[in-house]
Amino acid sequence: ATAGKVIKCKAAVAWEAGKPLSMEEVEVAPPQAMEVRVKILFTSLCHTDVYFWEAKGQTPMFPRIFGHEAGGIVESVGEGVTELAPGDHVLPVFTGECKECPHCKSAESNMCDLLRINTDRGVMIGDGKSRFSIDGKPIYHFVGTSTFSEYTVMHVGCVAKINPEAPLDKVCVLSCGISTGLGASINVAKPPKGSTVAIFGLGAVGLAAAEGARIAGASRIIGVDLNASRFEEARKFGCTEFVNPKDHTKPVQQVLAEMTNGGVDRSVECTGNVNAMIQAFECVHDGWGVAVLVGVPHKDAEFKTHPMNFLNERTLKGTFFGNFKPRTDLPNVVEMYMRKELEVEKFITHSVPFSEINKAFDLMAKGEGIRCIIRMEN
Repeated sequence: ATAGKVIKCKAAVAWEAGKPLSMEEVEVAPPQAMEVRVKILFTSLCHTDVYFWEAKGQTPMFPRIFGHEAGGIVESVGEGVTELAPGDHVLPVFTGECKECPHCKSAESNMCDLLRINTDRGVMIGDGKSRFSIDGKPIYHFVGTSTFSEYTVMHVGCVAKINPEAPLDKVCVLSCGISTGLGASINVAKPPKGSTVAIFGLGAVGLAAAEGARIAGASRIIGVDLNASRFEEARKFGCTEFVNPKDHTKPVQQVLAEMTNGGVDRSVECTGNVNAMIQAFECVHDGWGVAVLVGVPHKDAEFKTHPMNFLNERTLKGTFFGNFKPRTDLPNVVEMYMRKELEVEKFITHSVPFSEINKAFDLMAKGEGIRCIIRMEN
């Protein structure tokens, strides 16, 4: 009934940097060619939303509708969309998969030329316009998803169709942070059974990396974090030991090498702090050690290490979204949850109705919990 028409709905709009979001009635235009309009049922707050909402280190773009970790149901599809239909259950993704470009055609990459993340674009890629407006004035999109709205419009390549039996209030967290950490471990670090893994940073992504190491069969998973209050929670995700760099006078890479008879087999860095990145690389064992960088560094950061660390057969890798191709691979991650191989519930520590979305920002500012689910309907 709503297909082809403008929908009026509630959205949480950021009018300016760092100011609480404001509940507004927005108009959401119908999807154009290769676009879908999705009814969002559950969304959650990720650190990336907060970073761009604060707008301290990047081009501010307001008014804007944030949100990218979510689950919903397709309401209508634009011209040329064949793989999705109204009623399909979907996860929006901040990066895409066009399936046509060299990256999408490569088995080794998920960095789509057309749809890879672009934080500076606040409009649709097709016509350079926004699908959101208030009184005829455009409201900017965020990373192609803008899920802090009851309805949103996305490029079809940024929408993963999933098993309709999967509970959207749980699997919505798989559309960003959890998959990023999980994939960093299982797709990139690939720890052998019985191996030792160090995880730097025990936020949502780091805990997901620990969960990935647990699923892969690592026997020792060492969590490294400056906040010791995170250690108890991290045991639920497979961490067996902890190191707080503040407790040691020696560099943390030396502490880890002494704990593990020369270094860990794999490390996964989830902080974005360049010093942690260097430590994560230098703490892996020579001969076979692999370090994987996940965290996004400061734009002026430089990674410095002695070339001998490479010549002694240590490997340094980077990953983006856990090397998952959004449309091809995310449905399989949801199936891992459905088969009970991957536990998602333990990542979800809070839940608020949409009208109280600012509470989710407060919880994150205080560092409380892991993920807060925002319920759109009640």
